[in-house]
Amino acid sequence: MTELLDKNFNPAEAEPRLYESWEKSGLFSPDPAQPGESFVIVIPPPNVTGNLHMGHALDNTLQDILIRVHRLMGDNALWVPGTDHAGIATQAVVERSLAQEGLTKEGLGREEFVARVWRWKERYGGNIVQQLRRLGASCDWTRERFTLDEGLSRAVREAFVSLYEEGLVVRDDYLVNWCPRCLTAVSDIEVEHETRLDSLYYLHYPAEDGGPPLTVATTRPETLFGDAAVAVAPDDPRHAGRLGGRVRIPLTDRLIPVLADAHVDPQFGTGALKVTPAHDPNDFQIGLRHGLPRLAAIDQRGRMTALAGPYEGLDRFECRRRMLTDLEAQGLLARAEPLSHAVGVCYRCRTVIEPLVSRQWFVKTAPLAAAAAQAVRDGRIKLTPASWEKTFFDWMDNIRDWCVSRQLWWGHQIPAWHCRACGRVVVTREDPDLCPDCRGPLERDPDVLDTWFSSGLWPFSTLGWPDDTADLRRYYPTTVLVTGFDILFFWVARMMMLGLKMTGQVPFRTVVLHPLVRDAQGQKMSKSRGNVVDPLEIIARHGADAFRFALASQAGQNRDLKLSPKRIEGCAKFVNKLWNAARFALSNLEGQRLAPPARPLALPDRWIRSRLRAAAAQCRQAALTFEFDKLAELVYRFTWDEFCDWHLELVKPILHGADPEARDASRRNLLTVLADLLTLAHPLMPFVTEELWSKLPGAEGLLAGGRWPEPREADDDPEAERLVGFLMDVVRAARQARADFGVPPARKLSPVVKTDDPALAETLTRHAPLLTQLMGAADLRLAGPDEAKPKEAAANILTWGEVWTPLAGHVDPAAEIARLGKEADKLDKDLKAARQKLGNPAYVDKAPPELVEETKERLADLERRQTAVARTLELVRALER
Repeated sequence: MTELLDKNFNPAEAEPRLYESWEKSGLFSPDPAQPGESFVIVIPPPNVTGNLHMGHALDNTLQDILIRVHRLMGDNALWVPGTDHAGIATQAVVERSLAQEGLTKEGLGREEFVARVWRWKERYGGNIVQQLRRLGASCDWTRERFTLDEGLSRAVREAFVSLYEEGLVVRDDYLVNWCPRCLTAVSDIEVEHETRLDSLYYLHYPAEDGGPPLTVATTRPETLFGDAAVAVAPDDPRHAGRLGGRVRIPLTDRLIPVLADAHVDPQFGTGALKVTPAHDPNDFQIGLRHGLPRLAAIDQRGRMTALAGPYEGLDRFECRRRMLTDLEAQGLLARAEPLSHAVGVCYRCRTVIEPLVSRQWFVKTAPLAAAAAQAVRDGRIKLTPASWEKTFFDWMDNIRDWCVSRQLWWGHQIPAWHCRACGRVVVTREDPDLCPDCRGPLERDPDVLDTWFSSGLWPFSTLGWPDDTADLRRYYPTTVLVTGFDILFFWVARMMMLGLKMTGQVPFRTVVLHPLVRDAQGQKMSKSRGNVVDPLEIIARHGADAFRFALASQAGQNRDLKLSPKRIEGCAKFVNKLWNAARFALSNLEGQRLAPPARPLALPDRWIRSRLRAAAAQCRQAALTFEFDKLAELVYRFTWDEFCDWHLELVKPILHGADPEARDASRRNLLTVLADLLTLAHPLMPFVTEELWSKLPGAEGLLAGGRWPEPREADDDPEAERLVGFLMDVVRAARQARADFGVPPARKLSPVVKTDDPALAETLTRHAPLLTQLMGAADLRLAGPDEAKPKEAAANILTWGEVWTPLAGHVDPAAEIARLGKEADKLDKDLKAARQKLGNPAYVDKAPPELVEETKERLADLERRQTAVARTLELVRALER
């Protein structure tokens, strides 16, 4: 049978072939009329501009594990794929392409530019989809959706118009987060905050009455041209005499009032706050309370307006630099102090956000957020891990209205028309011809909707909403959403709000929030650090199975994932270990086919079936509770430790023995256990397991369409587990003695087993030749009833008795104590040096992070070695007693 398997698995050849066979089989495309409990996942749609990155790889590996497990369990399992039109990102890509041709979107006009983007999408937009196939993602590609396809566009329009009709969508002048580079408004959660070291500037505002100037502290002196007032705390005695008076804005002749407002913190700066309603959200609210004008000193491109006088047209930061020189020259800059503070930047291009007053479309989110929060509070939606609930509630309970309009051309154009004659705004499901009031001409609103609005409808729009489709009835609400915690508010919360509002049902039952993928040192991957790892390169080098297993094995719910080359290489070895175990099994089948094993079975066969029964139950539970790392650990331990290291060794004498009935029973059992093992490992490592399944004599169909191993009561065998556990204890004790005392493999030991249990004694006698071989021992015997432990023997005391490993002639206690003492002294010195280094703040704060992490790892390794040396010293000293 070995000619059926090459020496090593070849992922590059096998993976495309196997994926094609899965896709052609139709296994990924469930029928809503088929039986089985619905298990549904919608993919977090990657940007159509994107290529597979580590976040995608982890996200989709975990989803694929779940969908494959539930498919094997007989559920009607659907995984809906698709891509997001990614308004800002896609428009930017195409604009850069146009620039290389010497063209601009304005020169092309809206209609031709959008046509260009569609052509780009058709040419390049499928890259990420093909890359997901390389990862092994078993999505139903027949149901693939795009957020700008015809059906989803109709869903977006229906949702927007419905919200507008209920008064939950409004258009108003309001302070928004504006990106001067992307030239569009962005919502609050699309603003990321970076800690930066800036200065707090203390500026003198001369008093109108000629008295002492009022000193105001600000981080943004360039906005003073838009000041409408200076505010002080109502009960601040330092400024009580200023109220009702006026001061002059530095570098101008304009006078503004001094007023009292409770928002002012008397402990910050001088307790006097410049109020610029057009450039600060808090100032905007103060302006509303006091009826102050909104004066824009900075325009949408981040340049100074005519209000700035001689600084008009300058970039806002260049203006700041020149102003500071002029303020100091005129004696209006009192001082500057260093200040570390959070600065808002655009999550796309990292440009500093400029708060600007603009007429935009908003969704009133308070009632929607309240309903979503209640769904989590009453358990209709479960967040996993639950530690995210507090953050979720804090955000939802204090949510602000959502600015949904974007000043872009690529996206869902807002279905609103403005009458040029009477000013009427018409929002409708169908394109209108004339104003319904005055029959005047209409002009469509130029803005498009925030990308997150369309993706907020994703769980139900992809299933056919607003139509009443068979998919919607069968598969909605969806079962579980798997995504990164970093888009809990970008996307997950919005799906909750819109799903409940539009359908009256939760969009999913459970949200699994997975960690971030970091590099081997725990650093966030970024191009600037040069530590970005390309998943496609890993797949090309090691295969998708090793990569998937490496990701899953570290996907704990409460810690970030550190991905190292060493970890991936270890997982590649595991794939090879499984392959070689299957090669051994297939080479020993002698014509057996997949069928239930004959009874009675030998002890090693009873034991592995009992362990398989436990492993299948534990793997099932780990998958159902989203413990991906535990699932990987269970599969690894059962495959490597129990099946490969023990069962294959224990069963060799039977497979090669003279009893034909025993041989046939063990061969058939080996085949059935291997088949079930491949099924358990399949969700984690689909390619290698499918390839091996195809080589099993009697295996039918594709493993991807198989069935999860059902627990069989007859396989539960505590006595077999006790007896084989005893044999394992004996071997481990002898191996431990060899390792503890540094006995080289060439020296043969002669362990002695002391037990009063007749069943254990009989088991040891029957398997002694094999155990002797596994231990690399000269011989193995049972101790007599009154026999005492030999002098100079290592002793392992166990629940059933003892294992003595005589070391006389193998270990010189005095020499070993001297050697270990020297090693302990050296470890003490190295530990002291490492602790001193890590105790030095200058090193920890200033050294490269990877070097600090390396020092921490070295310290941990030294501490482990110190513990081991101390233990061995104690063991060697015991030999002399």
